[in-house]
Amino acid sequence: MAQVEEALRIRHFHRIPSSEEFSAEIEPSNVPAVFYGAIKEWEAISRWNPSDGGLNYLQERAGSVVVEAMLSKSAPVFYGDLRSHERVPVPFSTFLNSCKSYQTEDGNSNHQEQINKKLAYSREEQTSISDITDLVYLAQVPILSAKIREACPLEILRGDFEMPNFLGNNAVESINLWMNRASSRSSTHYDPHHNLLCVVAGFKRAVLWPPSSTPLLYPMPIYGEASNHSAVDLIRPDFSVHGRAVKSKEYSQEIILHHGDALFIPEGWFHQVDSHDLTIAVNFWWKSSTMSNMVEHMDAYYLRQILNRLVDKEMNLMLRRLEGCLKSGDHAPKNDFSEGDSNFEPNDPRMCSEQNSQKFSSASDRLEPHELNVLYKIVSLVHENLSTSSHDEASGFAPKVSGIDGEGGKKRTEVGYSSLVLNNPVASILWALEPLVLQKILLSMANRFPRTLEALIIHMLSPTAAEVLTRKFDEMDREATKEQQSEFYQQFYSVFDDQYAAMDSILNGKESFSFQAFCNVLDEYLGVSVDKDRTYHQRGQFR
Repeated sequence: MAQVEEALRIRHFHRIPSSEEFSAEIEPSNVPAVFYGAIKEWEAISRWNPSDGGLNYLQERAGSVVVEAMLSKSAPVFYGDLRSHERVPVPFSTFLNSCKSYQTEDGNSNHQEQINKKLAYSREEQTSISDITDLVYLAQVPILSAKIREACPLEILRGDFEMPNFLGNNAVESINLWMNRASSRSSTHYDPHHNLLCVVAGFKRAVLWPPSSTPLLYPMPIYGEASNHSAVDLIRPDFSVHGRAVKSKEYSQEIILHHGDALFIPEGWFHQVDSHDLTIAVNFWWKSSTMSNMVEHMDAYYLRQILNRLVDKEMNLMLRRLEGCLKSGDHAPKNDFSEGDSNFEPNDPRMCSEQNSQKFSSASDRLEPHELNVLYKIVSLVHENLSTSSHDEASGFAPKVSGIDGEGGKKRTEVGYSSLVLNNPVASILWALEPLVLQKILLSMANRFPRTLEALIIHMLSPTAAEVLTRKFDEMDREATKEQQSEFYQQFYSVFDDQYAAMDSILNGKESFSFQAFCNVLDEYLGVSVDKDRTYHQRGQFR
């Protein structure tokens, strides 16, 4: 739990809050809260207690009704995906009788063996509901529902409990019963409503994650019928497929709920719940004020704003990975010679192929030894790249790589984008430079090596490097006057035969970087994988 922000930690109340406190402080914080003993006065606490005749009471009150149960061959784990379970009608009395028989069994020593035997049978081969009680979970059986016009199956039990006073005037959309015969586990998911989970008998263990942890839990695709469920297997997680899930435990919080306790689970919070043998719970669902007050004609605007914010966040994370590697030295540009190397001068044979007759008297062109060293690295990278490409392209001026592939020459389908960001020599060099130092180096290139600068921008600027360059430009602008800005850009763009092509190259690269971040957001938060080769065609950035 070390990674959980203080503001997101579960709040614990050993008293019952007032409706004013709940509506003004607890609910708007959108942070879980547990209320110990909040429902201990419910009549259901004593009447439904399986250890004190509660099953007989329930059978007398509601044994004649038929309820819809969740049947799953993955029991005792119940996954929300419809492909993993089916809803079957079960006489409530039959389920209660199975619970009574479970009470008399000699412990759970043979429980898993019994389940394994039942798994060997197909649904068609089972002749009685009593044969499959270990595979059944009474999940979300309506006691009250605003959506169901006819009477709910277990509405007769409504008189055994009251809605907690602190919920105030919240319009409850549904009240549901949750009951399991043997220990069970529900899959990791979130609800689109606020939830108050109340344990009437037994106990539950709940693990919760804030909505910001969504990328670690691999949500099912937003267009799927189980979009609010995690795709990570609870029993045997495959970290080769769901690599980010390795860190999910660091952002989780765990709470144990005993009978009489209530847990407020805000909308959007992922939770996974384990229920002990013969556990009974009731939950209340209601819409948050945020969702209730959203006007429909604003949906498109809100969607774009939220996506913009997530994409900006993802772009910053991508560049922080680059910064982290530079700090560790793993991918930092290596010095080819020391700062005091006097052999590296403007007339160095390695550098004079493009020297022109301009005088180098401006302050921006008087480079320190370490700045000359960086200049040499950049020029060498461009020349090496173009020299290699000339063997393969008749034009002799084709890029070694282009678009999203970075400078590593590997397609994104072959290697993760994180490594393409990190193994990006031009971007790494630019990122490590102070803005004004970079400005001096770019002006020096414009004066001494205009064709190399042109090749760098037109042919070698990967999306990561384009993003870094434009951020450095923004930093330069903040440190310069309008006149200084104008002078720099005039000199910078003067070296290009087609200034618009240079600007297009920078902006296209920047957009490609943003598009990759957008694809990451779709994958991490919405479970949607985008075929970039088919989707993005803007100026041939993806080929």
